[in-house]
Amino acid sequence: MPLRQCGRADLAVERISWMATPTLAALMLFLLPTATTAQTLEHKVLCTITDTRLTEISGMTTSREFPEMVWVHNDSSDAARIYGIDLPTCETVAEVELIGVQARDIEAIARSTDKRGRSVLWIADIGDNRDSWTDVGLYRIREPTKLGRTARKAREFRFTYEDRPHNAETLLIDNNRIWIATWQLASGGLYELSRRSRSDTTLASRVGDVGPLITDGSIAPDGSGYVLRDYLDVHFFHGPPPGRRVATVALPAQVQGEALTWTADGSGLLIAGEDDDRIIEVAIPQWVRSAMRPPDHLASYR
Repeated sequence: MPLRQCGRADLAVERISWMATPTLAALMLFLLPTATTAQTLEHKVLCTITDTRLTEISGMTTSREFPEMVWVHNDSSDAARIYGIDLPTCETVAEVELIGVQARDIEAIARSTDKRGRSVLWIADIGDNRDSWTDVGLYRIREPTKLGRTARKAREFRFTYEDRPHNAETLLIDNNRIWIATWQLASGGLYELSRRSRSDTTLASRVGDVGPLITDGSIAPDGSGYVLRDYLDVHFFHGPPPGRRVATVALPAQVQGEALTWTADGSGLLIAGEDDDRIIEVAIPQWVRSAMRPPDHLASYR
């Protein structure tokens, strides 16, 4: 996506300062529509990528088979393949060719489990800069259990939006439920794929709204909520999509921040981007984590 610089004022995000104990913060976040802060989250650079092929990372997810590895992919400049990156070193330790994938514009990757409990990876070929494709595709493969180079035949799932074609960069998966968040300048939409289809192409129905310029997202490992990111901020939501937004916090500065996933233990976030050789770990404040796991009576009340 050809976007390089934009100021925070351009996104017109209203911010307020926020100082509270975790318990009070959790309560207040359920009484207020949302809380935002201009303070950048604590973060550290885990490692620096030296593989010259990985210059346009636009999607990332953690590996279940290899706890200290993430799967990433490039934007539309690459072929149909994903890469395994070792987090302590940022070395490329795995490469998977996706057989049967056209790779028009791969924009997202996510992980789930199949009916037998095996780890599977979903690759979303959902980029559509001209909002013109009549249908787009998701591809599912078994997560490799060995490092190095390999190839996997992908199972294809075609879908179309209920209203019109959209550009999208975000895939959210929770068990057997799948959502797509679209990338729009003013505001985007959240679409859920039907689990029942009588044709080869599934319908994606709009179930909510999202903010502008959403580039990635991820379901929390414990299922308490999910996150969406844009080029500047990360948005935290309680509950499954569409859920309820409880906080928006500034991310560390990136040239073109695109990729995001949770750490394996769910205590933080990992981010990466195009024209940026860093993988950055971002800490999640306690008050945000408390807001995503409210007391039962507050959760049911909302």
